[in-house]
Amino acid sequence: MTLDAIQVRVLGSLIEKEIATPENYPLSLNSLVNACNQRSSREPVMELSEDQVRQALHSLEELGLVTAVRDSRVAKYEHRARTVLNLRRDETAVLCLLMLRGPQTPGELRSRADRLYAFDDLASVQATLERLASRAAPEDSATEGSGPLTALLPRQPGSREARYAHLLGAVGHDANLAAAPAVAEEGGMTSERMADLEARVAVLTEALHSLEARIEGLESAADRVLK
Repeated sequence: MTLDAIQVRVLGSLIEKEIATPENYPLSLNSLVNACNQRSSREPVMELSEDQVRQALHSLEELGLVTAVRDSRVAKYEHRARTVLNLRRDETAVLCLLMLRGPQTPGELRSRADRLYAFDDLASVQATLERLASRAAPEDSATEGSGPLTALLPRQPGSREARYAHLLGAVGHDANLAAAPAVAEEGGMTSERMADLEARVAVLTEALHSLEARIEGLESAADRVLK
């Protein structure tokens, strides 16, 4: 199974909304587009069109990972990842976070998993990651839930912890390339160093969006007081 970046985002968004907002699940196409294009809890932020999401849904349906619910006037969609991939609830939460936010350390995963699953401690997150990484591929390739779903990336220069990535496709499959020695790029910049800088920019960008939202809230509150 090798999913592209849009398919990963669509599937990850469906998993997240099923757990975090079950009252609004399954999702209509419009709701799913909004979920995919969220500016919070998404790395990178995407601007997907309805056609792109619809095409991704069709391909995921063919893989058995998504099902359309036709019992209403508006078609809605739900995922089947937990069944197809034979996942526990903690494994589903970790895989969802990796799909939506890219490679992360166990500490980052624990701090971001509150809405999806309550891990007791860092050791439980580590155990979940290792269990996903050590899943054996069966002799029959058609068996559901086959093969490892996460991989440990090489520790980046200056980083205290190594990160994990999913292996469903797109960003996840790049982990196989990241496991090889970094190749020097123009100006002496290595691929690992570039990835580290990109991750830092993503974190700062999210922090900026959060700060802007708080400022807007304070301004709105001030306006109400003045009125």
